[in-house]
Amino acid sequence: MKKLITLCTFLACFAVQAQKMKVEQGGFDFIKGQKEINVEFVYDNMRLMKDNLTNEEYVTNRSADLEEKARGKGKTWEKAWESSPTLIWQPKFLELINKYLGNEQDIYFAEDLSDTPYTLIVETVWLYPGWDAGIMKQPAKVTTNLKFVETSNKDTILLEVSSKNAPGDQWGNNYSNESRVGEGYAKTAKSLAKLISKKAF
Repeated sequence: MKKLITLCTFLACFAVQAQKMKVEQGGFDFIKGQKEINVEFVYDNMRLMKDNLTNEEYVTNRSADLEEKARGKGKTWEKAWESSPTLIWQPKFLELINKYLGNEQDIYFAEDLSDTPYTLIVETVWLYPGWDAGIMKQPAKVTTNLKFVETSNKDTILLEVSSKNAPGDQWGNNYSNESRVGEGYAKTAKSLAKLISKKAF
């Protein structure tokens, strides 16, 4: 009975946090025939938690909480959090979008491809790191705006897709906030790749 309750709780949490993707403007025709697309990640206006904290506010609050539990723990976490975009989140996004579009449609997505005609700007709007308490947990949530623009003129938007509450979780236990958020970026990339495959090809 306890296992059944735990499973139902998990499935209920997952259902509530279902990802929503919506085409805000533009079309998919320009993607067909492309072999490479540049990618930029933007966090300038990112907010976190239900209180819509800035990244600075979130880091200050969480670091202080961890320091109260064990001296030095907050500072160690700060370093892990600040490095997670380049070490976890961005690699996860690129890995999954290349897995699904690179293998199926032969399109390669990467940072610093300045000679490509189009750039995908992954703008992080909101993050919720989730939590894992062993038998109960809640996945991370990642909300982004995904804009395909001309590399030479980034004001020209060819396609904009909003992705809301992409869930970040793994089977089993995952006690790392940074890793759970990374899985949210992976889910975002996978969903975007499937949308592009369906609409552009």
